[in-house]
Amino acid sequence: MTDSDVSVLLIEEIEHVDAVTFAEPRPDKRNGAAKTSQRNGVGKSKPAKPTPAPKAKRARARTHEPSAPAPTPAAPLITPQVPPPGHLAELYHDFLREWERTHTLPQNPVYTPAFDLTALALDALSNADEVYNRELSWLDFNWRVLHEAVDPRTPLLERLKFIAITSSNLDEYFSKRVGGLKRQKAAGMANLTLEGWAPDVQLQLIARAVREMVAIESACLHEDILPQLAEHGIRLVNYTDLDAAERERLADYFRREVYPILTPLAVDPGHPFPFISNLTLSLGVVLIDPATGERQFARVKVPPTRPRWVQLQHQMHFLPLEQLIAAHLDMLFRGMEIVAVFPFRVTRNADLARNEEEADDLLDMISEELRERRFAPVVRLEVDANAPADILPLLQSQLHLENDDVYFVHGLLRRADLFALAEINLPHLKYEPYTPTVPSRLAGISSKGRPSELFNAIRQGDLLVHHPYHSFQSTTQLFVEAAARDPQVLAIKQTIYRTSDNSPIVAALIDAAGRGKQVAVLVEVKARFDEAKNVEWARKLEEAGCHVAYGLVGLKTHCKMSLAIRQEEDGLRAYYHIGTGNYNAKTSATYTDLGLLSCNAEIGADLMDLFNYLTGYSYQVDYRKLLVAPVNMRQRFLELIDQEIRHALAGRGGRVIAKMNGLEDSTIVRKLYEASQAGVSIDLIVRGNCRLRPGLPGISENIRVISIIGRYLEHSRIFYFANNGAPLYYIGSADWMRRNLSARVEAAVLIEDPRLQEYLHMILQNSLDDQRHAWELQPDGRYRQRQPSVGNSALEAGGVQYYLMQHTRMTSTLAG
Repeated sequence: MTDSDVSVLLIEEIEHVDAVTFAEPRPDKRNGAAKTSQRNGVGKSKPAKPTPAPKAKRARARTHEPSAPAPTPAAPLITPQVPPPGHLAELYHDFLREWERTHTLPQNPVYTPAFDLTALALDALSNADEVYNRELSWLDFNWRVLHEAVDPRTPLLERLKFIAITSSNLDEYFSKRVGGLKRQKAAGMANLTLEGWAPDVQLQLIARAVREMVAIESACLHEDILPQLAEHGIRLVNYTDLDAAERERLADYFRREVYPILTPLAVDPGHPFPFISNLTLSLGVVLIDPATGERQFARVKVPPTRPRWVQLQHQMHFLPLEQLIAAHLDMLFRGMEIVAVFPFRVTRNADLARNEEEADDLLDMISEELRERRFAPVVRLEVDANAPADILPLLQSQLHLENDDVYFVHGLLRRADLFALAEINLPHLKYEPYTPTVPSRLAGISSKGRPSELFNAIRQGDLLVHHPYHSFQSTTQLFVEAAARDPQVLAIKQTIYRTSDNSPIVAALIDAAGRGKQVAVLVEVKARFDEAKNVEWARKLEEAGCHVAYGLVGLKTHCKMSLAIRQEEDGLRAYYHIGTGNYNAKTSATYTDLGLLSCNAEIGADLMDLFNYLTGYSYQVDYRKLLVAPVNMRQRFLELIDQEIRHALAGRGGRVIAKMNGLEDSTIVRKLYEASQAGVSIDLIVRGNCRLRPGLPGISENIRVISIIGRYLEHSRIFYFANNGAPLYYIGSADWMRRNLSARVEAAVLIEDPRLQEYLHMILQNSLDDQRHAWELQPDGRYRQRQPSVGNSALEAGGVQYYLMQHTRMTSTLAG
């Protein structure tokens, strides 16, 4: 969940874990892991190299070894199945028992520093990659997401959705993060900034961590969620369990709707190994030619244009499409003996080399990269755990994969498709419906009526909108649509990083250009996994007469800004929206984000200067009230922390609260350690990656870190500095990550209205008090989930998101 947010592993030596879903391929002696050393003592200046944590011992059924051929199965035919409960019961039982004991994840970290962190100097503690590894930290985050699927307090269909989210997160992770490590390895890079952390070492740790995660995901799905759904009438049915009438009906559907799309691809000297597209589901088919007795292999792509879950005559019973295809393969391979059928899929590298400095046109460069990405190297192979072992060497050799790249999966593959099943209309198995509200001052205002009313409302005072609690359509979207329709608005300037399909924001900008307004739009065509969509939007906006910029060389434009210049009686006035989240109507319903609607002249002037930098030639370095990365944001945040240090040392107390998606910038981490040592009280609400270790004696006793994972993706960024009783509040688009502060254009705005400050304080305080969805980061780097106590009120026990839903209902007007 990256800014597509939806949407973010470590290593050790390989061993076989004796379980179908835990099974690991035999180590490749030619490509063994780089050995790591362990030091007994640690100096103040230099930490030890990474040492893998001891492996958890588990007794399991059997281990798949792709390099060891297995005898040809005579019978029965191996086909894709939805496995019944029982295969992973022991694994899941052990996991749940340990969870009840500790409420901590991950249970078996694949790496822990082999030295005392408190022995490190602050520079080493803040920078050492032996203390923090981004890849493994992201996997820790995904464990917390997976736990929402495990947690029985989560409604059942929502648990199914969290299985889909966890799986989808891993797909993006392998494409981007593992893909980047693969590219480093292929280039022969030892990555000098990560001493002891060569790509090989990280890839091994990642493989081990992911195997356990996927095993628990499989166990949760097949031992827990699907059996419970069956009790409510929702069933994934195996083809072998269907009666003759149902099979006949499905055969007709197959002949009409599926068979014409299928293309069987043989693999032999006359048929090269076929191209396999990214993340699509395939069937591997093992055949014997009766005429020669030769064993053959073929691949059949499961068409993504057909529904994955084929509805049966019972309304809530479904057959996986791959089973329907497997049952009718005799139509594709007439006269051949089908020995085995198994599902598999590949993940391709999305982290391709990019040289922006030499590009003549960013749009052409991105378009070419998208073409290359289709044929990028494979970085992961997922195979059904029951696949014939003698076929795996063929797949590995043809796809150029090592044993660490192969993942055996128990049960269903491509679990992101479970999103569709989670949408089944059974309200009692879902979260309580929530209808977004409209701030009272905006109630009744429509862009189609009198759009000037919106600007009148903004002139009455600043407005803070909070999605998904406030309606995106009636606030943020309304601002852009009103600007497009109001004849007094002369110009609109807009940034777009990620937006929705059929975007109403883009439609409004096109409408504005059609009305003769000057419209300038910066569309960031380098937004990961949204490149194709953004290229298309950029072209449509250009065709409509908008002035379009595609981004800046070397920087991603990540700030969220919309500026409208309006002619009024006393001259031109700038109205604006500046926020923490994307102009995306779809994700606004599931991401928590803040936006400021205002016409403050100084901030308006800052935004005009920033847009000049984005669309023209300007090296603006001074801003009145905005914090802008990479210009002044990091430095200003450091100054604000230093200010709290001075207050604390003078006996006036110091206080910092910061809410963000990730904390990784080593300079800010070091400053926070300094502040803790000076007595500043620091609370950090960090959803994902976190470099900082709280609770270290003598270093970070005054720092607490929580991560909130719940119904909505926590995406807003809020920064609070007590400032000796004159508090400073900022909201913005940037996390305290190096990429945000150094490699992106970001903006944060000072919130000065006391009413809005009070609202931000309420968000922060209720987040810190959350007893339902908050996880506390421990000094050892693991996360422990808080558990409600007997004395908690219903609102406290429900968590901050439940509290904000109730609060917004009481203080706003229902949308629509």
